[in-house]
Amino acid sequence: MFKRLKPAPFIEPIAADKVDPEYKRMRRQVFFGIFMGYAGFYLVRKNISLAVPYLQDLGYSKTQLGMAMSAVAVSYGFSKFIMGNFSDRSNPRYFMSLGLCLSSVLMLVMGFFPFATSSIAVICGVLLLNGWVQGMGLPACSRTIAHWFSHHERGRTVAWWNVSHNIGAGLVGPLFAFAMMATGDWRTVFYAPAALALVIAFLIWLTVRDTPQSEGLPPIEAHHHDRSESYSGHFEEEFTAKEIFMAHVLNNKWLWIIAIANIFVYMVRYGVGDWAPAYLKEVKGFDIKNTGWAFMAYEYGAIPGTILCGWVSDKVFHGRRGPAGVVFMAGVTLALLVYWLNPPGNPALDIAALTIIGFLIYGPVMLIGLHAIDLVPKKAAGTAGGFTGLFGYFLGTAIGANIGLGWIMDNYGWDGAFIALLISCGLAIVFLAMTWNQGKDFHYKKEKTDAAS
Repeated sequence: MFKRLKPAPFIEPIAADKVDPEYKRMRRQVFFGIFMGYAGFYLVRKNISLAVPYLQDLGYSKTQLGMAMSAVAVSYGFSKFIMGNFSDRSNPRYFMSLGLCLSSVLMLVMGFFPFATSSIAVICGVLLLNGWVQGMGLPACSRTIAHWFSHHERGRTVAWWNVSHNIGAGLVGPLFAFAMMATGDWRTVFYAPAALALVIAFLIWLTVRDTPQSEGLPPIEAHHHDRSESYSGHFEEEFTAKEIFMAHVLNNKWLWIIAIANIFVYMVRYGVGDWAPAYLKEVKGFDIKNTGWAFMAYEYGAIPGTILCGWVSDKVFHGRRGPAGVVFMAGVTLALLVYWLNPPGNPALDIAALTIIGFLIYGPVMLIGLHAIDLVPKKAAGTAGGFTGLFGYFLGTAIGANIGLGWIMDNYGWDGAFIALLISCGLAIVFLAMTWNQGKDFHYKKEKTDAAS
């Protein structure tokens, strides 16, 4: 039997008549904290994409810059998995705020110290560190959602929370455009977002809390009278690292399938997003202002799309994540063809196609993360999300979207890159389709509250 961790200190439960209003207040506060917090993480991760054209002017090739961007993805992918396990046994209030502070400091270094961009080796080193501390964000959010929101409402909750990273990533474009126009310094792409992210890190510390029990509240399953068929009091106990990995993650075949699907979903997500500034400038003739707005359109187009995808998954497919993922990835394929084949000189159509891709691609991204949380006990939610993220960021983003596409573009041009992206769309559809009926027979024990009690 695995040895369990030391239980959390006992907190005096609050009065029964105050539980419901306190739960509502705390859930709003905690959700606001992780929503704004995760947006902050993207301010200091996606900014490297906007720096690519200027780093090219310093003499770096697309292959080299692809390697640099892959440094973030490789480090981030492994960090999400490893730090996810630490997150499952840590207070997200401190864990998440510390990660964002460290990431912001690294971006300040890149902005204010020219040595940080003096060679591809130094750039990769800084970005490797940034990727690692970035991995302290999502697992903390997964743990928080798993503890504060019951299973039947997580589809809507995760859909709304998931748009936070689109808000953060989309804000980088106009923030950089305005900062550069004001200063004339392209390095504002690093230090302007970092300054805002530091403020958000303090906001995380003010608002996020650990578990309901740490605030004197009952578990969310008890409060909502909503328990999955597999739920037991055992799920309220903290698991050891070994138990999380061996008993709940590595032997779960559905986690493996959606993790493989995540490789190809992330290949498309970052293949389009990370290279959009360079593609729009080189092929479509966009200037920095239009590129910034197009980049924002890609990210902000995801907001209604992600929410719609969560609704479709819950209401149309009754909690099955695979069918919704297949439908949305099919739409991505069509929009990607328009984005590729539209000739230069039609910027409105380019931006529209990029917006539609963003509208559609983030739905499957969200569903895979949600599905990972669904598949394990809540005390293992951070590790499960990190497991699928490891596949997405290491193989899909670093190897595929960054290094792979950079090499393809240097040797076969943009046409070769788009063919690779279309193949990835097809493979994502295949693996998501394998989970078509997964979750079909998942039911809940809805306990009726006794009015007399």
